[in-house]
Amino acid sequence: MPNALFARLEQKHRTIAYPDQEPTLPDRFRGLPVIDASKCGEGCRDCAAACPTDAIAIDRERVRLDLGRCLFCDDCRSACPEGAITYSQDYRLSVRTREDLMMEGETLKLAAALDEKSRRLFGRSLKLRQVSAGGCNACEADLNVLGTIVFDLGRFGIQFVASPRHADGLVVTGAITENMRSALLTAYEAVPAPKIVIAVGACAISGGPYAGNPEIHDGIGSLLPVDLYIPGCPPHPMTILDGLLRLLGRLENREKTI
Repeated sequence: MPNALFARLEQKHRTIAYPDQEPTLPDRFRGLPVIDASKCGEGCRDCAAACPTDAIAIDRERVRLDLGRCLFCDDCRSACPEGAITYSQDYRLSVRTREDLMMEGETLKLAAALDEKSRRLFGRSLKLRQVSAGGCNACEADLNVLGTIVFDLGRFGIQFVASPRHADGLVVTGAITENMRSALLTAYEAVPAPKIVIAVGACAISGGPYAGNPEIHDGIGSLLPVDLYIPGCPPHPMTILDGLLRLLGRLENREKTI
């Protein structure tokens, strides 16, 4: 017991101060992509050609980015001869609808909170069942990290549970393979109504690099109603946490400009 107390005193407080303070992210962090179309050369399609998931489309010199397909892989930035593509430090990426992930120069429309009735039900205690529907374990690992002392997801009243029957909703990762379709739908049916669904990562949102494969369902939206989309490959734990708190209306009075 004394050794445990001494270790605790030596380690001190490890939990981040977010949302009271903005998080400190490493320089290599790739947040919200920024495309300066004014730098794009006439007829240049290098970034779109380099994108492995066709997340970038160019029509009459207008550049459109599908954040739900983006892998944040840096291929587009490396291919752009004019340096028109950069990554910001903005970790805030979550939205409520699939259409809101389609960016064409405008500011990303961040996720709005659930309606008042849902917030009364879930706002102070939200239990989630995570379903990996064909994931590589990257998104799953970052969801796991939220339970560590650094993020301490439980302090917000949010917990992952073992059974969908004890859950208020599903957090789905992976490319939604045909082999996992039945299990995913069964888990969804087992969650008592009302319930929410959260898609985490490019694979769950759009199929990611596997989109178009006959064994993939190209995103959970074709199977279930989705309440929150959290893009990334994988999304940073801060991105996931930010999205969850926005969904619950816990950040409405804490907005800060990055």
